[in-house]
Amino acid sequence: MSEYNKDFVLVYGDAFVDYIANDRTNTSFTTFLGGATVNVAAGISRIGAPSSLITITGDDEISQFVRNELKTEGVNMDFAIITPEKRVSGVYVHLTEECERIFKDYVDEAPDLQVEPEQLNEGAFKKASVFNVCSGTMFHPTALATTRRAVEMAKDKGVVIAIDANIRPLRWSSEDICRETITSFFEDAHILKLTDEELFFLTQTNSIQEGIEILNQYLVPIVLITVGADGAYAVLNGETIHVPTQKVEAVDTTGAGDAFMAGVLRFVHFNGLPTTNEELVKCVSFGNRLGAFAATKAGALTALPHYDEIKEWL
Repeated sequence: MSEYNKDFVLVYGDAFVDYIANDRTNTSFTTFLGGATVNVAAGISRIGAPSSLITITGDDEISQFVRNELKTEGVNMDFAIITPEKRVSGVYVHLTEECERIFKDYVDEAPDLQVEPEQLNEGAFKKASVFNVCSGTMFHPTALATTRRAVEMAKDKGVVIAIDANIRPLRWSSEDICRETITSFFEDAHILKLTDEELFFLTQTNSIQEGIEILNQYLVPIVLITVGADGAYAVLNGETIHVPTQKVEAVDTTGAGDAFMAGVLRFVHFNGLPTTNEELVKCVSFGNRLGAFAATKAGALTALPHYDEIKEWL
């Protein structure tokens, strides 16, 4: 079975919620889905490709909210785990006097309740065209073991493996452990997506070209380095191409990287892994357009486009 005949893009990671202040008094809040994993899974579904999410939720009101919202977004939840005691992590987002958003208080009541390796369903990987994971939970021993097991299952089923670095340094006990853990997955990746800052952090360089040269030793077929308003650098089997993006009036870049990744994964689901420069440029250009679109709206998931808004780009 070829990649583009399979059922969905499979995503693994934490569900998350944002409690966003309704005004500058920061006394009342509205709950939104949040987190890179959720954004990518929902973002894929919004633009007309099927997605499925492996995550863990509990039996409380917020967990039910997360599951309902994801189902509303069209994300398949057949392989998600429900453990009654689990509580979904969240963050309270306050508004300053200038209406800037700041992350004020993190809430994580059950950090050690994670998807266990043995809870992974082989059927999910049989149906997946692409398996996407980011480093967001890799600092946790159980989540790291589950990620390694999931990558092995994806390899065994011939699934395209996409890794989005999505580094949150403050979650790690040290920068060295963060680097070693994340880079240990690169040899299994077909697609690796980084921001320029993440490239510099992981390779301990300060130039795109130097960083790419170090990454080339891992022989990742496709490396994508996003550089904000300047688009992205795409590396195909060691050859680097700069793919510019359209200029927009940016309002909030929070969800731009997730929109970019959703576009790339949608392309791969329907077309398979790019094997020529022409195919890669087409894939990355689509991701760039989605990222630019998201940057023109406030929020993360709330800014991600729907199919009707981008269908003429396809």
